Amino acid sequence: MVISVIIVSYQVKYFLEQCLFSVEKALEGIGETEIIVVDNHSQDGSVEYLLPKFPTVKFLVQTENLGFSRANNRALTQAKGKYILFLNPDTILPEDFFQICLSFMDKTPGIGAAGFRMIDGSGRFLRESRRGFPTPWTSFCKLSGLTALFPHSRLLAGYYLGHLPENQTLPAPILSGACMCIPREVLEKTGAFDERFFMYAEDIDLSYRIGQKGFTNYYIADTTVLHFKGESTRKDAHYIRRFYGAMVQFRRKHFKSFFSRKFNGLLAAVVGIRTVFASPSHRTVSTGYDVILTEDDDVSFKEIIKLLQSPHNKKVLIHASGSGSAVGSPSAEGQGITIAM
Repeated sequence: MVISVIIVSYQVKYFLEQCLFSVEKALEGIGETEIIVVDNHSQDGSVEYLLPKFPTVKFLVQTENLGFSRANNRALTQAKGKYILFLNPDTILPEDFFQICLSFMDKTPGIGAAGFRMIDGSGRFLRESRRGFPTPWTSFCKLSGLTALFPHSRLLAGYYLGHLPENQTLPAPILSGACMCIPREVLEKTGAFDERFFMYAEDIDLSYRIGQKGFTNYYIADTTVLHFKGESTRKDAHYIRRFYGAMVQFRRKHFKSFFSRKFNGLLAAVVGIRTVFASPSHRTVSTGYDVILTEDDDVSFKEIIKLLQSPHNKKVLIHASGSGSAVGSPSAEGQGITIAM
């Protein structure tokens, strides 16, 4: 089997619906493939709604929320592909995604994992598409806000490799688990996701372990993935506690020298301060959408992704042909919008 696509989903049935339509389109002509969805005990009727629409998709229905790492690992035990694509449910793939991805993987010796250029629901480039290694300095710059103030500085924006062009394919130490392709043989040598990470930093940990085994991770800019960032990430105190707490957990796992222990303690203290001053998360609801972009024979997912990056299409909903919903996320800071049709 050429590739297995693994998607872990929780309470996002309409986003997952659009995602699955795009994945099935992108897999056409690739050969023997499979899609495995792990439903992490959703209470929104996800499985009942999606099963009739996607009869070839394998749904693994859980009776509890296993977290991102455990759920992915459970699917991995059943996956048969030469390559494994770990994919978030709030993503849209262009039709040529697998052609570009697999061609690059096949022709690149020593590749460990591949990440991809991603944009959010308003067409903005997502900097976490490729990241540098979280050294004490890069972590300090990220936490202190220096990275945000100087997003293109080689010295201060190393966390996001901000000094490098977003449209250039290149090696990148850390990749995003929202869309990450890894050869099975690499996972057999590195192990899968560390299940001690419930959510966040598990992709940092896996990327780091792949590099430690002598493989090279790559950021591929030749294809663009739409990731409705606002749906899966809410920038409140709970998010900050989990996200930066996971970074502390990562550093404690891999770095145990005297200096590292001191820095890890400082990092944990800063996390506490950031949590106290975090703004509460509010649901962003807007009625000012310009258009519902429909994927059909005339308008492809790839064209929709391209249109989102134009200056005239910043507030749109996407409706895949044959789906029963439309979805969008105009801001990475707010929750996504869904409409049942």
